[in-house]
Amino acid sequence: MSLYEPLESSDSRRHLQLRSPVTLQPIGELICANKEDVAEAIAKARQAQPAWAATSMKERAAIVERALEILLQRQDEVIDTVVKETGKARTDAMSMEVFSVADQLCYYAKNAGKFLAPRKRKAHGLLGLMKQVRIVYKPLGVVGLITPWNGPFVLVMNQACQAVLAGNTVVAKGSEVTPFSAKLAEDIFCEAGLPEGVLQVLLGDGETGAAIVSGGVDKVSFTGSVATGKKVAVAAAEQLIPCTLELGGNDAMIVCADADLDRAADGAWVGSCMNTGHYCCGTERIYVVKEIYDEFLGLILEKGKGLRQGPQHGWDEDVGAVFWDRQMAIIEAHVGDARAKGANILMGGRRNPDLEGLYYEPTVITEVENSMDIMILETFGPILCIQKVESEEEALRLANDSEFGLNGNVWTEDKTKGYELARAIDTGACSVNDMAVSYGIPAAPFGGKKNSGLGQVNGKKGLRGYCHEMPIVIDRFGGKMQNGYPYSAKSAEGMKKLMDFLWLKTPIGKWLS
Repeated sequence: MSLYEPLESSDSRRHLQLRSPVTLQPIGELICANKEDVAEAIAKARQAQPAWAATSMKERAAIVERALEILLQRQDEVIDTVVKETGKARTDAMSMEVFSVADQLCYYAKNAGKFLAPRKRKAHGLLGLMKQVRIVYKPLGVVGLITPWNGPFVLVMNQACQAVLAGNTVVAKGSEVTPFSAKLAEDIFCEAGLPEGVLQVLLGDGETGAAIVSGGVDKVSFTGSVATGKKVAVAAAEQLIPCTLELGGNDAMIVCADADLDRAADGAWVGSCMNTGHYCCGTERIYVVKEIYDEFLGLILEKGKGLRQGPQHGWDEDVGAVFWDRQMAIIEAHVGDARAKGANILMGGRRNPDLEGLYYEPTVITEVENSMDIMILETFGPILCIQKVESEEEALRLANDSEFGLNGNVWTEDKTKGYELARAIDTGACSVNDMAVSYGIPAAPFGGKKNSGLGQVNGKKGLRGYCHEMPIVIDRFGGKMQNGYPYSAKSAEGMKKLMDFLWLKTPIGKWLS
C-alpha cells in the first residue's frame, strides 16, 4: 500500500491521499500546486523582494528571533505533525526538528549581520596605493527551495532562514510524503512577522518542484536524490542560475584498534539508526580492524538487544517507522541482495512482525563486501553493515571506494591519528569520535563531494551563497587617468620600465603584493 495515492479531482490540480507509515490509515489529502500556482507564487515573491531587501538586518534578525520564540511555544505541534507524517521516534523529532532548528535560528539571527556586512579588501601592488575596494553582499532575488521527506521541517526552516536573512524571498516545496510539516515553516515565520510573499511553502509533488526549478527563480537549493539532483543541475545550467545540491550518501565509519569500543558501538548504533537511518550523512559502512573486531561486534549485538520500536513506547521509542513505502522497498532489496551474495544477518533483517506499520527491525549484517548493493548504494535504513579489515590503511581505501562523499567518522583515542585519517577520507565532512554532526554545527559549511552534491550550505559560506558578492572599486585621488587614450610607444616603453623596476631590478613589486 502506497503512502500517497492519486484521488479523482474536479479541478486542474493533482490530489493525493496521504497515509500514516505507523498505522497505514489516511491522515489527510494533499492538493498539489500546479504550474500556474507556482508562477503566481514566484511573481508574488518577485514583487515582495525589493521591499524586503530594503529592510535592515536588525529588522530581519528580530523576525528570526521571534520565530525562535514561536517555535519553542509550538514545539509540541511541530513534533506531533512530523511524527504523524513520518513515524519517526519522538526524540528524533525533537532533536532534529526542534532543537536543531532553534539552535540554527539563534545562530543566524546573531551572526548574519556580521557575515553579510560590507567589508574592505586591500588591493594588491600599486593598485593598493591608488584604489579602495569594498565588498558588498547583494541578495540574489527569488530562491527556489526543494526539500525532502527525511527532515521535513528542519530543512525548510534552516535554508529559508539563511535565504531571507540575506534579503531574498523564497518559494519552497517540501516532499509530497510530508507536506504539512514543511508548511509549518511558513506558518511560524508569518506569525513572527515576515511580510507576505517573503516565504511561501507550496504543497505539491515532483511536478510542482520541477515548475519551481524552471519557473524563473534566481537560485535553486535542492536536497534529495542523485537522479533528481542531476535534473535540477541541468535545468539550472540552462537558465544560467546557481544551485546547491545536497544529495545522497554512503558514509563510512572507521574503528581503529585503540578506539573506545563502548563509545564506538554506541556511535555505530545512533549513527546508523537515528531518524530510522533516514539522514543523508548516516553511517552506512563500518570498517573495523581485525584486532578488535570480535569485541566490537559483541558490543554491537549486546547493545542492539534493548532497542525499542513502535508508537506504544512513546518518548521511549528508539527506532521509528520507515517514513515511506518506497524506501522500505529499497531497504528490503538491498538486504536481500546482501543475503543472496553471502552476507550474514546477525540481527533483524526483516520487517517487524509485531507492528502493523512500516517498521524495519534494527539490523546487523557482517561478511559484507563492495560487490553488494548495500555497500555501494545508499540504503537509508536502520542497518549496520560491519566489515573486518586488516588495517587502518585498508579501511581508508575501502572508505574511499565509493561514488559518494558526504560525511564519515573515525574512532580512535589518538586524536592526531583521527584527524589525519579524517583528512584522508574523500568526503565532504568527517567527525572524530562521534557520529556525523557537521550539519548540526551551523558554523561548519556542509556539502558533499562526488555524487553527494554540489556546493555547500550553512555557516558564513552558506549564507553568502544566497548573495552576489559584489566588489566596488573606488579611486582614491582622482586626476588624469594613467592609461587613458591616446596610446603611444612612449607610454608602452614606460610600462616596460615600470615592470622591470617592480619585479626584476627591485623586490618592491613582491613587497607590495
